[in-house]
Amino acid sequence: MAEPLRRRLPLLPLLPLLLLAAGGLRAAERSGGSSSAMEELATEKEAEESHRQDSVSLLTFILLLTLTILTIWLFKHRRVRFLHETGLAMIYGLIVGVILRYGTPSTSGHDKPFSCSQEDRPFTTLLVNVSGKFFEYTLKGEISPGKIHNVEQNDMLRKVTFDPEVFFNILLPPIIFHAGYSLKKRHFFRNLGSILAYAFLGTAVSCFIIGNLMYGVVKLMKLVGQLSDKFYYTDCLLFGAIISATDPVTVLAIFNELHADVDLYALLFGESVLNDAVAIVLSSSIVAYQPTGENTHAFDAAAFFKSVGVFLGIFSGSFMMGAVTGVVTALVTKFTKLHCFPLLETALFFLMSWSTFLLAEACGFTGVVAVLFCGITQAHYTYNNLSVESRSRTKQLFEVLHFLAENFIFSYMGLALFTFQKHIFSPVFIIGAFVAIFLGRAAHIYPLSFLLNLGRRHKISWSFQHMMMFSGLRGAMAFALAIRDTATYSHQMMFSTTLLIVFFTVWIVGGGTTPMLSWLNIRVGVDPDQDPPPTNDSFQVLQGDGQDSAQRNRTKQESAWLFRLWYSFDHNYLKPILTHSGPPLTTTLPSWCGLIARCLTSPQVYDNQEQLREEDSDFILNDGDLTVTYGDTTITANGSSGPHTATTNLDSRRTKSSSEEALERDLGAADHEVTSRGTRLVFPLEYNA
Repeated sequence: MAEPLRRRLPLLPLLPLLLLAAGGLRAAERSGGSSSAMEELATEKEAEESHRQDSVSLLTFILLLTLTILTIWLFKHRRVRFLHETGLAMIYGLIVGVILRYGTPSTSGHDKPFSCSQEDRPFTTLLVNVSGKFFEYTLKGEISPGKIHNVEQNDMLRKVTFDPEVFFNILLPPIIFHAGYSLKKRHFFRNLGSILAYAFLGTAVSCFIIGNLMYGVVKLMKLVGQLSDKFYYTDCLLFGAIISATDPVTVLAIFNELHADVDLYALLFGESVLNDAVAIVLSSSIVAYQPTGENTHAFDAAAFFKSVGVFLGIFSGSFMMGAVTGVVTALVTKFTKLHCFPLLETALFFLMSWSTFLLAEACGFTGVVAVLFCGITQAHYTYNNLSVESRSRTKQLFEVLHFLAENFIFSYMGLALFTFQKHIFSPVFIIGAFVAIFLGRAAHIYPLSFLLNLGRRHKISWSFQHMMMFSGLRGAMAFALAIRDTATYSHQMMFSTTLLIVFFTVWIVGGGTTPMLSWLNIRVGVDPDQDPPPTNDSFQVLQGDGQDSAQRNRTKQESAWLFRLWYSFDHNYLKPILTHSGPPLTTTLPSWCGLIARCLTSPQVYDNQEQLREEDSDFILNDGDLTVTYGDTTITANGSSGPHTATTNLDSRRTKSSSEEALERDLGAADHEVTSRGTRLVFPLEYNA
């Protein structure tokens, strides 16, 4: 027994060491667990701090909007017109930007550059292994080597700097949709030809003039040594497209408040609505310009025509997508009984309208164009199928969203002047941009107005042209297009210059609108539902069917023949199919389509048709139907008279096609009746090209 005991005794001195080692292992485990718990706690605190900063940043913008609304009320109460609500929002944004920039300390300083020499391109998402734990990082943009140590270290300023996609996917859709949904068809279609000319041809002219002038400015900057990086000709054209997007929201608001001339309002409003759509498609076409060969920025005929094809394809595709979405919504609201549930009806209308923008963007088209024409289609068809509650709700809903989104963008503009970290201000470029914009606007307005006046019965006066020249403000669309891509040196300079141009036009030009109206002697206080006073060309002489009378009649019909042709098709076929209004399809389709006509015609159409027949006394007359009634004697335009002529004219009036009747009713272009001592004169109203 002694021998085994001796063999075990040498192990006894090792027991304390073994116990100490085991205790050390347990202590190490406790230390590792404690360290992991501390890391998790720190991560939770960072997440909580980030959430708090997100709340503060959103609260900042809400307080800005609240302060803007209260100040707007004060300005309206005091009848202050020298500063519009958008300019006020920009001022408040500037003040908050100064406070955030210079009044809040830096809260983090942990940024450390790492070199990845093995990679030749940046990655959108990066996974970094830190002590066995993987962390995800996303790409925010390129930083020049000279500014590597000037990266923003203030977490609050980072939070209030929004992703540009927020402007396009959230803030722009309600603004553009409201423009189409609230469109006043009467004055818009009366000046449709001029509006299309200004929006399409004028915007293209302005874009190329500004782009070429700015290319000369860039060459001058390179000559004097003020250009520190590349600035291509295509960049100049892109700047021309961005800055050609006009947004005279300040001028239009003052026009609406003062009830300025309705035709001038229609020209400016129509141009600005379609101009935004053209500008964004034009910028997309310029970005798509890719010449073949080594020099990718030189002129190439094939690439140019490809860009033109891209422009036409994007615009037409976006237009069709917006119109189709509006038609689908109209069909759903017609053939279902959603009108029994106004809340569901309003929700569906809202979602279908907003999804148009996202659907177009997802398909490679332009959401701005799609949602604009979706709004016009919804107002023309779907609105007639909505219940009374939903009509009021949709109007108010998009009006409120438009107001909040627009003022939010202008507040952010003021904030971005101090929170954006990549500003490049060049005095030569800024001055050249102002001169180029002035010349581009002049080449846009005056030559086109001269050409349009050659075919218009009611001319665009010099005072109107000067006011349109003065009203070429830049706003939300130009800002959104400029901030969407600020990765390169040229785009950063373009964004900073665009921001200053928006400030100047909103504050200076917008504030000078009322004095300019007075100086140009443009009439104000006009009822928007009242037509311009008739001139010598607005009515026919009540004497025989002479050659001059026939010529004027042909001029009237030719000036609007395309629109009247479309409206005839729309009223007889599309409206009865898509809405509860218009003539029954059983009366407009051939007899062999009777089954389809009865299926597609709703019972309400017959009720509406009976109501329309009771209102036949308000029809607009053709030039040949012009009469003067005095006592029991009626004198017609062809010179005949007699006690029974009135009955004959009434019958001829009733034979007038229902599409022409609806055209006059929908556009609100009722006849002017002048009554004096028992005499009733009816003057037909002209339509402008």
